[in-house]
Parts: sequence; structure tokens; C-alpha cells
Amino acid sequence: MKREATIRRKTKETDIALTLDLDGMGKSEISTGIGFFNHMLEGFSKHGFFDLTLSVDGDLEVDGHHTVEDTGIVLGQAIREAAGDKAGIRRYGYFILPMDEALCLCAVDLCGRPYLNFECEFPTERVGGLDTELVKEFFYAVSYSAGMNLHIKMLSGANAHHMIEAMFKAFAKALDTAVSCDERITGVLSTKGSLT
Repeated sequence: MKREATIRRKTKETDIALTLDLDGMGKSEISTGIGFFNHMLEGFSKHGFFDLTLSVDGDLEVDGHHTVEDTGIVLGQAIREAAGDKAGIRRYGYFILPMDEALCLCAVDLCGRPYLNFECEFPTERVGGLDTELVKEFFYAVSYSAGMNLHIKMLSGANAHHMIEAMFKAFAKALDTAVSCDERITGVLSTKGSLT
């Protein structure tokens, strides 16, 4: 069974088309209009082994907020749809990822209950064309659209580029584990019998 989702979302602020394959090879074609954001999503795709095609036409003449937040909403929707009923998946995933001086912890629970715990203070307000305050907005949108419990904690870091990149890669690795299948699991991994 193919675990793939295609989402199209169009508002007055953004026009987004996204296709996500959870069982991919890490291939991506990404265009958001924000170069550094493209780079982060390419890293997410590559290190999570997710195939990701994404096109975003956003109101960047205002700022990057709608583009980044709405991309998070659509990615979260795609994760939820591609995961389906979550039968046989590990549900939980975590990773601690180093990137030079930066060290990021990420933990995921695909429980169906949205929650974000984000612990990070960036040393700069901007990296390339991306406002660093939008990183939290992105992960908040992903977690709530996916129905995912998501914890991201920066254990150390001084360079904002390294810190953000460590986050996206740690999230990819944690999510890859959470959506992977375990033959010992019959149905869903919950005493309630449901992960919705």
C-alpha cells in the first residue's frame, strides 16, 4: 500500500501544491520563494527518506509568515493523510542530531493529539531570507495539522543556520522512525485501539 498524499491549498495569501511519499528515497523538488526555507525542506526530505514535491506561491511582498506557516499546515495534512490509519507503525520516534556546535533533540508521537513544545532561542533574527521566529510557527503548524505531539529542544548552539538545520534534520529522522513499520505491531500501537 502506497503511503502518499497530495494536498492543494489555495487562499488569498498562498497557493500551495504538495506531494509527500513517506516511503521514498529522499528526492525533492521544492520552490517556496525563500531560498533558506527551500534548503531546510530539502534536508528534511533527504534525511527522512521522504519524497517531497512542493510549490508555494505566497505573498512574500508582505513577509514570509504566510508562506512558512501555510507550508507547515499543508505538510502536516500530508503527513496525517499519508500515514492513514497508522496500523503497524512504531508511532514514536526520536533523534538527537549534531551539526557542528549545534545539538538538537526531537521527539515525535503520532498519537492524534496535537502539541508542540519548542525550546530554542536564536542568536539572530534572520538567516538568509527566513525570519528565525517563523521556525517555531512552521513546526507548530505541522504538529497541529498532523495531530502530532512534537518536542524540539536545542541542547546547544551558537550559529542560527546550524541550529535550524539541525532541527529540520532531527525532525526528519524522528518522523522517519515514527512512521516506519514494525512487524510485531498488529493494528495500532495503542491500548485504546485508535490513534485519531
